[in-house]
Amino acid sequence: MNQMDYGKALEKFLLTMDHLVQVDIPQMRKAVSGLCQILHIGHMQMEYYENARCRHLHIGQEMVLYHADDYYDRTCSVEKENVIGDTAIIIYMAFPTKADLWNEEIKERINLLFRMLYVFMSRMKLLEIADQTTYYDSSLQVHNLKYYRKHLDVIQEKQKLHGYAAVFFNFKHFSVINQQIGRQKGSFVMKRFLDQLISILSHEDEEILCRVGVDGFTALIRQEKLQSFLDVLRGTGIIYDDDTNERVLVTATAGVYVIPDDGTIHEPDDIMDKITIASHAARNGGLQDIVMFSEEIMRKKAQKIRIETLFPDAIEKEEFLVYYQPKIAMNTYKIAGAEALCRWKHEGKLISPADFIPVLEQSMDICTLDFYMLDHVCKNIRRWLDMGKQVVKISVNLSRRHMTDMNLLEHILEIIDRNHVPHEYIEIELTETTTDVEFKDLKRVVSGLQQTGISTSVDDFGIGYSSLNLIKEIPWNVLKVDKNFLPEEQDDYKSQRAVMFRHVIAMAQEMGLECIAEGVETSKQVDLLRENCCDLAQGFFFDKPLSVSDFEEKLTDYYYRK
Repeated sequence: MNQMDYGKALEKFLLTMDHLVQVDIPQMRKAVSGLCQILHIGHMQMEYYENARCRHLHIGQEMVLYHADDYYDRTCSVEKENVIGDTAIIIYMAFPTKADLWNEEIKERINLLFRMLYVFMSRMKLLEIADQTTYYDSSLQVHNLKYYRKHLDVIQEKQKLHGYAAVFFNFKHFSVINQQIGRQKGSFVMKRFLDQLISILSHEDEEILCRVGVDGFTALIRQEKLQSFLDVLRGTGIIYDDDTNERVLVTATAGVYVIPDDGTIHEPDDIMDKITIASHAARNGGLQDIVMFSEEIMRKKAQKIRIETLFPDAIEKEEFLVYYQPKIAMNTYKIAGAEALCRWKHEGKLISPADFIPVLEQSMDICTLDFYMLDHVCKNIRRWLDMGKQVVKISVNLSRRHMTDMNLLEHILEIIDRNHVPHEYIEIELTETTTDVEFKDLKRVVSGLQQTGISTSVDDFGIGYSSLNLIKEIPWNVLKVDKNFLPEEQDDYKSQRAVMFRHVIAMAQEMGLECIAEGVETSKQVDLLRENCCDLAQGFFFDKPLSVSDFEEKLTDYYYRK
């Protein structure tokens, strides 16, 4: 054996194997070929078994590392068995071209080769475990966000991203599915849903799906497959019991960025920002479950950041103003109450509620604003009472965000009682819920307010989670019919809208609930309300929301005059 040739072959082996981070049989064959020739090896193979039981049953993988001649000597061999990790077994076997070419020195060199292969294989296993820990979500068997960013970098280096679309999606109301079928089956459903999405992807096209957080996921997909991918997200029935074929409908909201072929370098962070912004718009916009990224979304994002930045200072400077929209009694045309509405006056200009309320509702800032409004309403009521003015009940809106506050009742009472306002002058207006979980919280809050003598009303009745159950289970004082139920000019007496409206009013009255119609704009609608004995009306036909001073004048007159 030529020692110089052996040294060169050994150096080639070490350099090649040192660059491997995972098992790569072609590269391993290349690494060992020189040594096998010098050591007169005619055939070398590696057997891999997951555990001792698999080895006993011969359930494993056999990989040929070197093969020089079909006529190698099968009567002589050198074998080495090692354990990788806790249970995996790896066996190396080498056979000579001719048995008489092997002496003890060569056999020792072959054993050394096996030991070196074991060291490199162990390192690959550790790298694989590290990769699994760093880049893999084992619970759902998908990669994670770190891998997604790394994968985008790799494709960007190949200048191929322009043919792809990036997607960020979240499951809709998956907590309800978990409540319905249990968390174990819920996880099973989530995995099957993801499997459907993964079946659309292709490894050859370098498409991937990765997990981000509890129910958030990202995907990179070729643009021509995007529509099929989004069709699954819009709603897919997933079987959770194979015996009964029972299934649940799984839907998702998603933000999508179709990566343009504009010659620019698309940084992974920039792509993530865009699909995250679009996904946030889908989750919180309430109009579309799938939102495509656009410059308009960026404008709204900038506006959102501006509002969130200005908000604390605006609260401190009391830039938020209370406006009052009168509620008119249909039998007397007398002002019987009012709804407190928020306006924001910043740098001399009024900012529309449509521009800032949806933004604040995305965080707990809306709760701060609600309490601010309640406090200012109470201050006005106390001042009116001290001035000897006629005072009507004022309704104040509270966001659904308050429902998770276990001390909400105490917080409301602290504000009202600190301002020394009798409870009968305050009405808390709450919006219909959209889920069973919110319904339970709503029932807890309304019941607590009732016990303190504070009136409650349900806003937007008819568009929420379970309208009939809402008024059957919760002790409301007032039912506020959503304006979508109110008949319009073209509706006749027998129209579907008119029939539904009449029955809602009749039902409320029989249940002892005061009924108010919002969005009243025409005399025909007023006539319909009077014909059906609706208690109260609110809308532009009577008055727009009024400033404090204008509303005080109305209170002095106390009657509506057109």
